[in-house]
Amino acid sequence: MASHSDTLVVFFGATAGANGGKLGSDEREIILLVWQIVDLHEKKAGALQRCLVKPDSLELTDECKEETGLTLEDLAKAPALDKVLQQFQQSVTSELKSLGRSSFTLCVHSPLVIRQALHPEASKKNLVLPECFFSFVDVRKEFHKCCPNASPEQKLKLDSMLECILSVSDQSTGVKEVEDMVQLVLCLQAEPYNHNFSCVETVKYKFDSGACSKTEMVDSETVIRARGLPWQSSDQDIARFFKGLSIAKGGVALCLNAQGRRNGEALVRFIDSEHRDLALERHKHHMGSRYIEVYKATGEEFLKIAGGTSNEVSQFLSKENQVIIRMRGLPFIATSQEVLSFLGPESPVTDGTEGLLFVKYPDGRPTGDAFVLFSCEEYAQNALKKHKQILGKRYIELFRSTAAEVQQVLNRYMSTPLISTLPSSPIVPVPVLATTPFLPAASNTRDCVRLRGLPYTAGIEDILEFMGEHTVDIKPHGVHMVLNQQGRPSGDAFIQMKSSDKAFMVSQKCHKKTMKDRYVEVFQCSTEEMSIVLMGGTLNRSGLSPPPCKLPCLSPPTAFAAFSTPPGLLSEAALYQPPLLAAPRLPQTTAHSPAHALAYYPPHPHLYMNMNMNYTAYYPSPPVSPSTVGYFAAPPGAMAVAAQPHPAAAVLPQPGALVRMQGLPYNTGVKDILSFFQGYQLQPDAILILYNFSGQCSGEALITFPSEEIARQAVTERSNHPFYGQQVHLAFCN
Repeated sequence: MASHSDTLVVFFGATAGANGGKLGSDEREIILLVWQIVDLHEKKAGALQRCLVKPDSLELTDECKEETGLTLEDLAKAPALDKVLQQFQQSVTSELKSLGRSSFTLCVHSPLVIRQALHPEASKKNLVLPECFFSFVDVRKEFHKCCPNASPEQKLKLDSMLECILSVSDQSTGVKEVEDMVQLVLCLQAEPYNHNFSCVETVKYKFDSGACSKTEMVDSETVIRARGLPWQSSDQDIARFFKGLSIAKGGVALCLNAQGRRNGEALVRFIDSEHRDLALERHKHHMGSRYIEVYKATGEEFLKIAGGTSNEVSQFLSKENQVIIRMRGLPFIATSQEVLSFLGPESPVTDGTEGLLFVKYPDGRPTGDAFVLFSCEEYAQNALKKHKQILGKRYIELFRSTAAEVQQVLNRYMSTPLISTLPSSPIVPVPVLATTPFLPAASNTRDCVRLRGLPYTAGIEDILEFMGEHTVDIKPHGVHMVLNQQGRPSGDAFIQMKSSDKAFMVSQKCHKKTMKDRYVEVFQCSTEEMSIVLMGGTLNRSGLSPPPCKLPCLSPPTAFAAFSTPPGLLSEAALYQPPLLAAPRLPQTTAHSPAHALAYYPPHPHLYMNMNMNYTAYYPSPPVSPSTVGYFAAPPGAMAVAAQPHPAAAVLPQPGALVRMQGLPYNTGVKDILSFFQGYQLQPDAILILYNFSGQCSGEALITFPSEEIARQAVTERSNHPFYGQQVHLAFCN
């Protein structure tokens, strides 16, 4: 039996759109296939075969008509692609038998016809390609091995490779290219090259799932970001979209939003930069009825999503060729046996309870999520039929998942937080919290300063730069950015200094000093005053005012809850709330309390609090110091301010072309909008998201583009486009 290298089938294809170096970039269908067998052992070529293909959409671009000379009348009578592929298989098999051969390898001038045209089209039409189309040799690479001093492979043309061998005949499209390749193959196989065609490239049959470690090196030249995916897309669906290209094992990472749900984006890692570049050519190709945007991404972004460190997760994902299903909304008391019973005998879990992974908070409390392994697609499909069925008193959501999503969810919930989770109290609805190890007990020592009027875009680094030489006098973990109830900067910060003298010096030298075109007020204060302010009171040079109260009487009737403990400062767990951490669970005794009664307030010796009071609580960020500033995840560069009744106002971006964006989802963030307008030269501080009174996105944002020309282009190209499942509208502001 002859080896693959003894028999080549020179293969050429053309589409109804762009051809040559752009073949397959516009999703046009194949309209022409040409092939010819070359017997390398006998050094002769067989009969040339040329077949027209009828596309589903009878449309030809002007460029295609000019290059191929084909018309719609020519294609209307041609067979469909599946029939032509059958004809190819029968023709080649019959001719091989006459030559005494049983196997062959395809030879192409460029991998585009296989990777970018044939495989993607067959995938969309649900055609099963013959095995021969999963391997091929690239004649340019074979030529380059014989002539290493020639031009780079991507620039090699058939004419240039043949110019010293023979004159090019004037034949129709396809026939000419195949004849040229046949002559080139025979020339390389003869003296003086005696070349052996052994560099066979392969196309993967299926995507291999797997885990990725955070310590793994990922080349940024191999990663892309796909955006606009249907929310129910799995890693296999994404691999099908990139059919013909080789994705690295475990190289599909679905991205999740702040609520743990898929946001329509994925990071995909390919085996090398060549395949990544081919993937970029599929920008705005379609997955079903939706077009998918494809952009470059970095290895760091991929590891942030797909990388993991948990041994438990690594062990869970170590089983090969498993289908992963995610379960969401489980009762917190659900056991492994109850989950197995819910799934039923028709969908057995791999290795029983070992195939279940419950997602938990760092303190061991369940989150209501779990991942399940199944050994085959049939079992997984049976499990998915249980979607929204009841377990206990809750309906359960089931959908396909990936190894990268497992890592991402576990990283989010199970990693050690910057600060401890809030402990629950079954006795009182408003718990008394102990003083934190980072902050001293409340006292009258005025060793703190308060910064008021900070820009809403200011971060920890900006504060340290603002304080200049006085930074060395900050206590360890002594910087506290104050956030409002929605987790956005309130314009305030508290700094703990090493002594009251240092605090006095800062208040004198930094008061009304400018930060980002805004002057900042600096007041000296004590930890006790800080505690009162964090509770909703006011502090200025006129003195300290207690928190506001809707009731005129503070005497303790029976409906009030009294605190008689000494003054204390709120712990970070009570003061700090998401977006950086998952929301702590509240005690069950408060489940039916008014929403505003769920804030946590510091105890005070003369304060009696009614549970219906409407206090405004503030939350400082995790305490940091100059040595730990890199550990703190600062808020996004552009922070929008809620449309609240108090007179806090955001500073609009610098002058430019102002555009209003309407129809945004409620959980939209600055990064989402930046991603949507990628390529339009936007900066984070050019985006102002408008919030309603409840702290959610109102569905609108104001965006300042660098110029009117760029803004007009954005309004024209991006208006009425899908934004995470919703259409957004863009209009110039008057």
